[in-house]
Amino acid sequence: MDRKIKVVRIINRFNIGGPTFNATFLTKFLGDDFETTLIGGVPDEGEKDSHHILHQYGIEPIIIPEIQRSLDPKTDFKAYKKIKQILKEIQPDIVHTHASKAGFLGRAAAISLNIPVVVHTFHGHVFHSYFGKAKTQLFKSIERYLARKTSGIIAISELQKQELCEVHRIAPKSKTKVIPLGFDLEKFTQNKVQKRKETRAQYNLKDDEIAIAIIGRLAPVKDHDYFLDVISEVLKQTPAKLKVFIVGDGSEKEHIQKRVEEINEHYPEAVIMTSWILDIATFNQGMDIICLTSKNEGTPVSIIEAQAAGLPVISTDVGGVRDILEDGKAGFVIKRENFETYIKKLRLLIENQALREKFSTLGAQSTINKFSYHQLVKNMKSYYKSLL
Repeated sequence: MDRKIKVVRIINRFNIGGPTFNATFLTKFLGDDFETTLIGGVPDEGEKDSHHILHQYGIEPIIIPEIQRSLDPKTDFKAYKKIKQILKEIQPDIVHTHASKAGFLGRAAAISLNIPVVVHTFHGHVFHSYFGKAKTQLFKSIERYLARKTSGIIAISELQKQELCEVHRIAPKSKTKVIPLGFDLEKFTQNKVQKRKETRAQYNLKDDEIAIAIIGRLAPVKDHDYFLDVISEVLKQTPAKLKVFIVGDGSEKEHIQKRVEEINEHYPEAVIMTSWILDIATFNQGMDIICLTSKNEGTPVSIIEAQAAGLPVISTDVGGVRDILEDGKAGFVIKRENFETYIKKLRLLIENQALREKFSTLGAQSTINKFSYHQLVKNMKSYYKSLL
């Protein structure tokens, strides 16, 4: 093909998280053989938009406000018509959709126009811990139908591929390719001493205080209740001085705030809610441990960024966590039902500085090698060309 390969990339919404980074790097860095248009919706209420990430890399997306997370046939149909109109004008060789709503609307529009190659990336999935049984079954049926009409399905981890192909039977293995996410991780490795000083000064953290953070949307699936239950117990049990940070915003904010106030009555200013922090690379350096307590995940960005910054991580064993966090080498991965184990391992990290340092070194190197955006771009280019 002598002319440039035209790609239209469609994403649910520009909020802070893996899909935005993925779509940004693939739009910016695919190279001279490709011409990419990026389309996306708007963040949910309480979510921070991620336009600063797009601007940083000089990308101007087409915003379709009707691409919304919630189901609304009228709004969804408007979004579908707008996407279809853009595809008619551009006439792309490839339509690549990211995450569920964009995947449904974008693929439906592309299939109706007989676009040569249609690709979909599952960043997470909604097949458990999101909806009731009937709704989940409906979504599975829709995804199976769309998968049959899609040229290629991308899973972001081996574990996710297994879930999609074997557990939920969305697509056959032959049609599903694993391409891990990619990030610009350099900034997490630079000026570490200075950044640590800045962050610890900003939050008045003393040298002997251990700083623990959980970073992500304040949404039911992230299960901050589990996190706060763990923290309540740890505060009772450990002799160490702790400061705990909840970074993010979302629908559960009021409920979480109430719980934080209850804990802080017994342990003054032990837990701090910061809302969203844009310069997470600087913030991370001031922390000592990063936690995750989700019920369901794709590839959690906060864990990748934490390891790149050289921080030990403790997480529930969900989604693609085991693909990015080596249990016992860079942190701990714990079955959700083993609540007592989570407490025990978090205490171990708090009270054992040598272990934190050991995990820090091992996590940083493997993460930076595996999750660079250069690798993501290389993998995706060769996959596109094989499908064309």
